[in-house]
Amino acid sequence: MIQLQRLEGFYRVARAEGYARAVPTFPYPITQPGIHQQVKRLEAEVGVPLFERVGKDRVVLTPEGRALYAHVAPFLEGLDTVVQSLRKGEVGGTLRIHASGHVLRHLLPAWLRKLQAKRPDIEVVLFESKTPALDVLRAGDTDLVVDHLPAVPDDVEAREVGHTRPFLVLPAHHPQAKRQRVQLEQLRDDAFIAYSTDRYLRDLQLAALARAGVTPRRLHAADSSETILGFVAAGLGFSLLASLLPGGPREAGVVSRPLPGVGTGTVHAAWRRSAARSPLIQAALSLAPRP
Repeated sequence: MIQLQRLEGFYRVARAEGYARAVPTFPYPITQPGIHQQVKRLEAEVGVPLFERVGKDRVVLTPEGRALYAHVAPFLEGLDTVVQSLRKGEVGGTLRIHASGHVLRHLLPAWLRKLQAKRPDIEVVLFESKTPALDVLRAGDTDLVVDHLPAVPDDVEAREVGHTRPFLVLPAHHPQAKRQRVQLEQLRDDAFIAYSTDRYLRDLQLAALARAGVTPRRLHAADSSETILGFVAAGLGFSLLASLLPGGPREAGVVSRPLPGVGTGTVHAAWRRSAARSPLIQAALSLAPRP
């Protein structure tokens, strides 16, 4: 492996067209014999002469030297800029985010527009997850999880980025859909459409209904809020969904009504505690919604 210091000596001699002229261009003390030794060792490594002497104090690149310089110069000339960016936290790259479908559609778009406007050097890759992707986060396969979290684990840091409210969702033709305040006891004989994949959300749904005195006699299951809304629109039953939207979920053929007496939920942005200093994560969090 060629040492960076030797490439630097080669680069500075090529730029100055001489060993003596190169001495003052170094950012650290070095002598002319020291530079000459760097270049000679580099020539020994690559096996060809890199400079041709054309005068007492002047050298020019050989064809082989020009080929090497074409690769080395852009790297060394851009290195200082990269180092300054690293120190300032201005590092671009790919930011991976896992989020629920509802969050992807109703919370992330405005957030990511701000990020794109301020940091066009950051590419965002989005993944939809049926349940909070904490295992994916821990494995290092994503950078942020934006979702409801039953609890924040010790190895994860999180910030609130949104609040949800619970809404009953009914088929538009249901008799209770005409009422602003739904009479839950009138839904006892209707099928309830619950989450199938996320057991935590399913338990929340059924617990909220139980507190309201309703125990569904029939259950259907679906793996996402979008599928649940589709089932409701088809008249297969009613459901209870948390929504970031003030008026509740919006879907053709569906009516949303707030469920009284139930508190709000929280959407978190979560990241690995060990990755807290990531400039990509910090850039995203600096523009995150503040509910």
